[in-house]
Amino acid sequence: MRFGLIWSEVVSGLRRNMSMVISVILVTFISLTFVGAAVLLQMQIGQMKTYWYDRAQVAVYMCTATDACPGGGEASAEQIAAVKTQLQSATLAPYIQKFYFEDHKQGYEQFKQQFKGNPVADFVTPDLIPQTFWVNLKNPSQSDVLTETLSSLPGVQSVVDQRSYLDQIFSILNAASYTAIGIAALMLVAAALLIATTIRLSAFSRRRELGIMRLVGASNRFIQTPFVLEGVFAA
Repeated sequence: MRFGLIWSEVVSGLRRNMSMVISVILVTFISLTFVGAAVLLQMQIGQMKTYWYDRAQVAVYMCTATDACPGGGEASAEQIAAVKTQLQSATLAPYIQKFYFEDHKQGYEQFKQQFKGNPVADFVTPDLIPQTFWVNLKNPSQSDVLTETLSSLPGVQSVVDQRSYLDQIFSILNAASYTAIGIAALMLVAAALLIATTIRLSAFSRRRELGIMRLVGASNRFIQTPFVLEGVFAA
């Protein structure tokens, strides 16, 4: 097989179908970019889940004067002490890594830092910020134990697992990742079809030359090799 003749045919074919070759290059580049972006996004989502889920806390919000809690009014010191005793009890202690209490003043200072520069902060007073127990669990997936045990206690407004907020964010990121994978798959199919079309157009534009080559006894492999190489180079 004369490699010099094959290479000259490959170069000639690429030159004749330059627009198709450029389109194949662009489509393949975009599709592989989507594939890489989807893979990197999935890896990043996995790392973010591991990082944030381990740090997610369970918030036990106590009633304030404006809440419609059973019994009405703000949680009393006795009710707060009862929740603390429950968190330290033999029932919940094995699930808890640590917890701390945040009163009105501490919660208000935290609120001002988070909403610094926001006009809404000017209309909030310390008594509107609920007193809260922040709980770190040894296993964040066992937050239901705290919810079932503490939700019915007097003075408790609600028990909120912060992972519920994270799940919404990660569901959006997962949807974006799967969308990128779907687009990448479509683009790869388009790239494969373009490569096949490029080879066919190249063969069609040289049908007279191919007929002559067959007449002089050229083998099928000798005839097909330049077109295969054109597709490979374009891809």
